Amino acid sequence: MAKLIYKICPATMWQAAAEEGVFRGAPVDLADGFIHFSTASQVRETAAKHFAGQSGLVLIAVDEGRLGPELKYEVSRGGQLFPHLYAPLPCDAVAWVEPLPLCPDGQHQFPDLPE
Repeated sequence: MAKLIYKICPATMWQAAAEEGVFRGAPVDLADGFIHFSTASQVRETAAKHFAGQSGLVLIAVDEGRLGPELKYEVSRGGQLFPHLYAPLPCDAVAWVEPLPLCPDGQHQFPDLPE
């Protein structure tokens, strides 16, 4: 079974990437020199910290086995290892994309994610 990692981004940004066949990264990714991802256990905190109250987002599940040696786990927030991709994300590595709607309490509603 594929091990999935997750990217949150605006739906419009993802739609443009899907049409091109490659996601080059959000502005923060381009500034940092890599595409930020989260594991299933990290992605809710990522949403709360970096996307609080934002609507129009999607959750992108990526098969990390399709990314090659450019994917590196590096120490980040709270000493945790986060997946970082030092290359554009090929859209054919994406397992699925789901909307990430806001609940009335302002938190994002996530689909069930395998740990």
